[in-house]
Amino acid sequence: MQIVRADFADPRLSAFLQAHLDDMEPTAPPESRHALDLAALQGEDVRLWVASDDHGIVGTAALARLEEQHEELKSMRTEPRVRGRGVATRVLAHVLADARARGVRRVSLETGSMEFFAPARAFYAAAGFAPCPPFGSYVEDPNSTFMTLALRPG
Repeated sequence: MQIVRADFADPRLSAFLQAHLDDMEPTAPPESRHALDLAALQGEDVRLWVASDDHGIVGTAALARLEEQHEELKSMRTEPRVRGRGVATRVLAHVLADARARGVRRVSLETGSMEFFAPARAFYAAAGFAPCPPFGSYVEDPNSTFMTLALRPG
């Protein structure tokens, strides 16, 4: 598996990201869904990585700048056919290493509070993320769980 910065011209990427949005659609009302679309992921303050194997894209993760030394984890997704094989662990380690190397001190995330997101919450907790209040432009929402991780310099 290789992890590289996103090639937005790759049609496989747009299909992979659309599948992520499609997965999120039935989980919460529109105002409680915060996944970024393809255009937003191409923003100046966003860094998107793609993990691929011989069969195609197997994972994505992005970091979006919130403020100096604080970024948000976005678009974390693993292809269903490879879930449970360590893809998410490797992708998360990659993006956190990048953040540390750039002097980021905190990475936060928003994920769903519903049962559908229980595996994600457990994954992030195992990686050291802890519950926190809403950050950035988020507000309290019963459909959201907010988590954060303080990074030690790498």
